[in-house]
Amino acid sequence: MGDEWSSDANEAVSIELVEADANALRTVHRFHPKFTYPIFGEEERIFGYKALDITFRFAAHDLRPNCVISYDRKFPAIADTAALDIRDALKDFIPAAAFAKANDFEKTVQNDSSAQEFTPPGKLVKSYSRKGKNFEIWSGSLLDSRVRETIHRMQIFISFFIEAGTPLNTTDADWTLDRWTVYFVYEKSSRPSLPTRSPYTFIGYATTYRFYTFRPRYQTSTESGGDTHVSDIVLPSKEEITAAALPSRLRISQFLILPPHQASGHGSALYNSIYSYALADSTIRELTVEDPSEEFDMLRDINDWKVLEPKFAATDVKINTSPSDPSQKRRLRRLPTPKLLPIETLRSIRSETKIAPRQFARQLEMYLLSLIPFSHRAAGGANLTKLLIQKSKTSNPHDKFYYWWRLILKQRIFKKNRDVLLQLEGNERQQKIDEAARAQEDEYEKLLLIFATSKAKELPKNGNSGTAGEVLVKDRKRKLVPDEDEDDDPNSPSLEPDAKVARSNGKIHDSDHF
Repeated sequence: MGDEWSSDANEAVSIELVEADANALRTVHRFHPKFTYPIFGEEERIFGYKALDITFRFAAHDLRPNCVISYDRKFPAIADTAALDIRDALKDFIPAAAFAKANDFEKTVQNDSSAQEFTPPGKLVKSYSRKGKNFEIWSGSLLDSRVRETIHRMQIFISFFIEAGTPLNTTDADWTLDRWTVYFVYEKSSRPSLPTRSPYTFIGYATTYRFYTFRPRYQTSTESGGDTHVSDIVLPSKEEITAAALPSRLRISQFLILPPHQASGHGSALYNSIYSYALADSTIRELTVEDPSEEFDMLRDINDWKVLEPKFAATDVKINTSPSDPSQKRRLRRLPTPKLLPIETLRSIRSETKIAPRQFARQLEMYLLSLIPFSHRAAGGANLTKLLIQKSKTSNPHDKFYYWWRLILKQRIFKKNRDVLLQLEGNERQQKIDEAARAQEDEYEKLLLIFATSKAKELPKNGNSGTAGEVLVKDRKRKLVPDEDEDDDPNSPSLEPDAKVARSNGKIHDSDHF
């Protein structure tokens, strides 16, 4: 009986973007959600209906919603067993107006005399073209009533496409709302339009949040006794303090390109618009991402590589493969990071580019790996057993570079997962670090291949490969060792001097964990 009356929620639910047409509404796009568990439970099943269909219709321009529920038969309640109350399950995810009669919704959209004059909420920040079509990105503060209304109408997309995503609270205090900026991506049609049809069609959005970061400023003056440091921060302030005027980290919280428009470069265009804003705002210290998925990491890596790779190359960033005195006989107890890497140069690049520590470390590690000939890397068949024996004393400069590169990578993995790894026995700890390092290296190899292929094929600017990153997922199934949190440490893990590589029986040796 259960299977007979049970429906797959992801198949039963459809999403349509509609617009006015000559005689009736026209469906611009139709697609299914990726997730429905926030609404219908972990199993994503709906009990009590046969031939169930739940269609969410949104006006393509202003996202006015409408929900139509239909079915052939409904399960007759028996004792405590009854069909799910679908409207009740949906009430916290979509505005009450969405349950208006379907005919009323259709008449409103079909006869919307203001549609021709519609513009997206906020202000225009970017225009671009793809395959002969025109697109625009608009942004606005959550203080803006039109921005809030649009977000309120389409928040169910968060539950449908962003795993573990949380709807925004649009009723927060103004001070909090002002910290949120919403970016909307629209296609702008140039085709002839009806008087009641808007040229704009919604295709995606992102939200960012400003986190205050304390950055006291000091001026130094010399008085008879020596130097005196005087803070130039005066409290209480004589001027009104706004969220936009405070030093901040900018965090991308939600990021979505709707399925019909994925794999077309819109994710990169949106990400680069946010990044450009962060670069231009002197109060923003760095751009971070909230719990990024592996897909979003790829999109971000592709675009950040285009920023960082030329800067690393221009400043000749590389590993110093002779960091210690050759006459020194003692084995290293700490990785000599300041002697291996140009720390000050890297700090300057990170400060200039405003890329978060974890992301900067990944990009740096990929760049350094790219300097090693492929045949001297694990993926290219390098003899790791031989290198494990010879270590930094190998006569081949490429092998020596690769030896130190692996230790730099393992240092970051150990430091980020120190508390977990220290609970393991020495051999098991070493194995976990080795496995994580190899997995990270394999990921870098795939990305380097993508970078090289993209460059060779001269892909369109701001393009991206596959569907990578066009949905920002708060993934609940991430592996333990690769790190996610970007905001713990103001300095890149790879830029910290004298960091311990790993512990083994209470002692630290670079030779133990190549």
